[in-house]
Amino acid sequence: MSPLEVSTVQECDNGISMDRFLHVSLIPAVLITGVLSFLQKRANSLGIDRRLPFLEGRFAIVVPLDTIGSLSNRWSYGFAFGAVSSSVLLLFSEGYIPFSVPTWARAIVYLVGALEVGLVYFPFFACLSTPFRTAGAVLGILYSLSWVIVTVWDMFTCPNGKILGKYQKVIVQWPVVLSLIFLLGRFIYMLVKAVRIHLQLEQEDPEELIEQHQVQHVKSLLRKTPADSKPLSWFQRRVYEWDPYFKFPNRIIGTAIISLIGLYTMTLADYSLSNVAFDRVETWKNTLKHLVTSCNQTEALGAMIPQLEEFIDVARKSWLATTIFASLNSVAYTFHVLACYRKHIKRLWRGQKGFLPEKFHNPSSAVSVASITRYSGWQIAFTLWGYLIVHFVHFLFALLFVYLLVLPIQHGRVLSMLTNLGIIFLTIGLVIALVILQVTLVQIFFLQDKMSPTDKHKPLALNNRKAFHCFNYFFFFYNVVMGVSNCILRLLCSIVAGTWLVSRIDRTIMQRGYEAMDAGYSTWIGMIFADHYHNNPVMVCFCQLLVSNTLERHTASAYSTFSNTPAESPVNSRARGRWMLFYTLLRNPHLILLRKHHLSSSSSLQTPSSPQADKVVRAWVMASQTQSRQATSLSQIDIEVIPAEDC
Repeated sequence: MSPLEVSTVQECDNGISMDRFLHVSLIPAVLITGVLSFLQKRANSLGIDRRLPFLEGRFAIVVPLDTIGSLSNRWSYGFAFGAVSSSVLLLFSEGYIPFSVPTWARAIVYLVGALEVGLVYFPFFACLSTPFRTAGAVLGILYSLSWVIVTVWDMFTCPNGKILGKYQKVIVQWPVVLSLIFLLGRFIYMLVKAVRIHLQLEQEDPEELIEQHQVQHVKSLLRKTPADSKPLSWFQRRVYEWDPYFKFPNRIIGTAIISLIGLYTMTLADYSLSNVAFDRVETWKNTLKHLVTSCNQTEALGAMIPQLEEFIDVARKSWLATTIFASLNSVAYTFHVLACYRKHIKRLWRGQKGFLPEKFHNPSSAVSVASITRYSGWQIAFTLWGYLIVHFVHFLFALLFVYLLVLPIQHGRVLSMLTNLGIIFLTIGLVIALVILQVTLVQIFFLQDKMSPTDKHKPLALNNRKAFHCFNYFFFFYNVVMGVSNCILRLLCSIVAGTWLVSRIDRTIMQRGYEAMDAGYSTWIGMIFADHYHNNPVMVCFCQLLVSNTLERHTASAYSTFSNTPAESPVNSRARGRWMLFYTLLRNPHLILLRKHHLSSSSSLQTPSSPQADKVVRAWVMASQTQSRQATSLSQIDIEVIPAEDC
């Protein structure tokens, strides 16, 4: 089917409308949410519990997914986001609004539509996260099975569409169907596991604050680095290094899956619509050509027809080629954002903030938490819009390449092309050579000699000052002229780099000092700080130890009469605590200044000769000695620090 025949595809009536099914699904979605809410009990009693005591604290809030701390069922949540992707992309289209509304009210309509889509797909997430596994699995099976049946029926009974033509729905909807089938299989697995646990054939997984990979990460920190560690390969240093002790949150995985499905759908639509557009331009060209041949007084227009035909052919092929490159570029950006997320989070775990602008070292708490809610939607929108912008930039560069190199060779104008290119490259080469010449002359004649033979560079100290002043005077006039061209080059490089990196929300496209104007980058910074404060493995491990020790103490106090093991004497317990305190302060002397009795007595510190002042001096001396020993030990280990420019 040719692209011109796409618009003539007849409407198919199979008795099912996916838009109507989306609206009707609100009823079972609300019922499932109500059932899951009824099964859960509220932690705190409300006034309604006293009025309706028979509820027994039921109808609690149903949480669809934990976007901050939970790292379980990550791929299940990711495929749930994949099932949502078709409806999320529908929000970008104008056809989502079924009736005409004023321009100022469109934002409200889109908000209502987003709430409707969220409520329709709410059961997928709620059935995965509910603590009542059996009920969640049964309801999830019924709901996902209905969506699979309706989607597959609509896809195979009416496969054609107006944009891609034949088999449009099959081509576009197969990722959604795959996600729904995966969810169906996941719910079946949950039901089988719940039945096995009920029959005591399998033990239930214990609920703990810390995940196993976080425990392994903390253990790796306490383990000494082997002296003969294997060096990293080029792929590990430049592309990606697998870390078994790190897992991406379900929010990041879901965002990446929706972005990839959105790129797939947009690439198909871009290819089909571009063919329709170029065929329409071809039709207008044929009409113009027929008009020129029918009129004898249009010689000027007749001379333009071959050029117009050539431009249409070049533009069509260039657009097709750049569609592939722009798609691959956007897919690479999607995976690169994942790699940069891991790098930034691990740097924050190590306490390194140098890769961030100074004003973002301590973001606001409210901004960081709000960034969690904004990130996924903004990243998807930035990725899709970035694909279109990068595609257009690639298209312009492709046209420039064809008209400067390819067409002159095809038309036999190789000599003139080489002459023009030679003049351009010679001019650029002379400018670069003169810049290098200035640096070389300064290096040879106007800098003092090295202070030590082992120094790599000469010191920043002038030599031959009078000659340097004359050198500076005569090059002043030339640098004014060269500054004009460099200013234009700087502007062009900023435009190209800004448009190329517009979908990279993990780094700013603004200059230093103006990063706060980049709302996307501010969202990224707030999001990684929120994840850092809530998912730091050392902090989570410490909290898990506190919870475990608290539970052990309660258990020991409740069942101490049934235990035959002798309890530890208070003297031994106090001695152990003091020994641990001494060891901790010995390894971390700066903590001496943060102890409670020191802080309370620091206000009464009057004279430098007081005993408290001597204690402060000794603490600082111990701290400096400890830091010097740690710095010496770290200098003996080859640690590769990835600069911030890599992300």
